[in-house]
Amino acid sequence: MSPAARFRALPLRSRLALLVTTAVAVAVATVAGVSWVVVRAQLDNQLNQSLMATNPTSQVLDRLRSGCPARPPAQPQQDIAEKLNATVQIVTADGNHCWVSGQTDLPVIALDREVATGRKNKALHDATTDNGVRMRVYTFAAQTTPGAPIFAVSVARPLSDIDKPLSTLAWVLLLVSALGIAGAGAAGLWVARTGLRPVDELTDAVEHIARTEDLTVRIPDEGDDEIARLSRSFNSMTAALASSQDRQSQLIADAGHELRTPLTSLRTNIELLARSEETGRAIPPDDRRELLASVKAQMTELASLIGDLQELSRPDAASPGPLGVVALHEIAAAALSRARLRGPELAFASDLEPWYVRGEAAALERAVVNVLDNAVKFSPPGGSVEVTLRAGELTVRDHGPGIPAADLPHVFERFWRSESARALPGSGLGLSIVARTAARAGGSAELRAAADGGAGTEAVLRIPGAPTPPPSEPSVVPDQ
Repeated sequence: MSPAARFRALPLRSRLALLVTTAVAVAVATVAGVSWVVVRAQLDNQLNQSLMATNPTSQVLDRLRSGCPARPPAQPQQDIAEKLNATVQIVTADGNHCWVSGQTDLPVIALDREVATGRKNKALHDATTDNGVRMRVYTFAAQTTPGAPIFAVSVARPLSDIDKPLSTLAWVLLLVSALGIAGAGAAGLWVARTGLRPVDELTDAVEHIARTEDLTVRIPDEGDDEIARLSRSFNSMTAALASSQDRQSQLIADAGHELRTPLTSLRTNIELLARSEETGRAIPPDDRRELLASVKAQMTELASLIGDLQELSRPDAASPGPLGVVALHEIAAAALSRARLRGPELAFASDLEPWYVRGEAAALERAVVNVLDNAVKFSPPGGSVEVTLRAGELTVRDHGPGIPAADLPHVFERFWRSESARALPGSGLGLSIVARTAARAGGSAELRAAADGGAGTEAVLRIPGAPTPPPSEPSVVPDQ
């Protein structure tokens, strides 16, 4: 397994703690490294400045007058070395050198000879003595008197003057970095545990819901950070799921209640017919025709109820047919043709202005048919139904008994039926389908008392318009 895969396999808390520790370790290491480099540069600069500030001119002249040995004597003069606090030697143009001060002599390199011959004024370099001591050497040109031959003077100090402080600093920085990284690890674990506590609560809630299907669980959502937003989103999701579950349970309960009546009636009629066949007692022809007509009516009501339930059980995002620009006036005209067949004794008046909408032709026609069926159902014998379509507002007016004002807020609820309508055929789902279809098309549905104050009710569908299709693309018209 690759390192990346192993890292992804770790728990989120461990990954977060590891990332925090790594980030702090990199920052500490960077600061420690930069600090060590800066201190070393400062110490190097101080050592160079100290060497260049050393002035051994008098000691050099004394050594030249008294004889300049090639190497330090067995017991060099401590007073000179202590006064200068440096190793000093003279370098001549031919590359020879003689000792002035210090415990050892210095190797002569090409830079020193260039200074001794006058080609350079000064030189700064590192050198290693015969006994293995590393030295910083500063060589500069000098003369005993003006016009005298030029020679070079090398002044050196051991690099241990800066190596020891740097070594001590390195150990201190290493110790501080180790403590910092350990503290970062502990802080990373604490940050991960504290920062992920809401995520743990969310995880526990999800696992609880998955285990118990209890959608009433809520996560604390104090604050405005991302975790609080996630918690609020989760709470909204569970609330929506709980509401959907309640609606589903209510739909099943209502559907069972509505199905019980036609099924009971159908069962009773079929049992009567079956008993007649079993006992050989013939049912009078008129009674038999009534029973068969009742069975047929109950089966038709069941088929209609099942169709309505299928329509309502469809998710809002689902679409039974293609969306397109359809002619609402043509859909209303087709629905009117069907309504005339269902209410032949009624007078229908229509005034339909052209109006195009974007939606599902079949669903829109079913919604208009449901509204017209309501008007046919509640219209008195010989009554009239007026249908108008103006500026996207389809109005269906009947002259029936009307709906009490207290019942108007409930007319679009599933299976709801007013007291006066419970004796009439129907499932109480038609207007729910109307409202849902209008909402899918971006519009709304309303049931209200007649605007002129007379008897009856007005059903209003408001659907926003869509661009009129060009002649080459005819509008979608349902089959009539």
